[in-house]
Amino acid sequence: MTRTLRLATAIIATLLLLPACRSSPSAADASPASGGQALQPADAFFANLQTLCGKAFAGRIVADDPPTPGAPYAGKALIMHVRQCEHDRIAIPFHVGEDHSRTLLITRTASGLKLDHDRRNRDGSPDALTLYGGVTVDAGSATRQVFPVDAKSKALFQRNQRNDSVSNVWTLEIEPGRIAAYERTRPGRRFRIEFDLTRPVPAPPAPWGW
Repeated sequence: MTRTLRLATAIIATLLLLPACRSSPSAADASPASGGQALQPADAFFANLQTLCGKAFAGRIVADDPPTPGAPYAGKALIMHVRQCEHDRIAIPFHVGEDHSRTLLITRTASGLKLDHDRRNRDGSPDALTLYGGVTVDAGSATRQVFPVDAKSKALFQRNQRNDSVSNVWTLEIEPGRIAAYERTRPGRRFRIEFDLTRPVPAPPAPWGW
């Protein structure tokens, strides 16, 4: 009888401990829902862009200061198309009316993101001024990344007598479900386009050379 009583007491004690064990946080509980570490800002920004893959959106110029005489964007339909999403690169053609020469390339790097402007001629050949841009120099955020012009692009601008562009800074923004924005600034100049993410539009044709 004593042996039976001891066994019953041990079982009861074990059962009383079980709820406490279950309520203790595990390593998985302490991590994000993805089961890994929290995304870095550049990765989170990249992931926000990837949610738009395959969709196209209309844009409008919200800043052009000072106004550019004969600007190629004036009065044209502006469409961004998140056309190609890979693990480390997103290709976003930017269509200006019937001009399909521009594609933005956002690429992961070891420390952040890189932005390139892929410019093509109508026959698909590279434009004289192509693959210029910059890399992020700080963490940025999940909704905003800044790309100061890099040394390679400065040299390219100088070769093409575009010395006004050697101080360019490009900014990409995304407010999920609301807007995406492309902005180019330099001393004395600001140009910004915002795209309405609430109303997707039909996908345009492939950009030239793609």
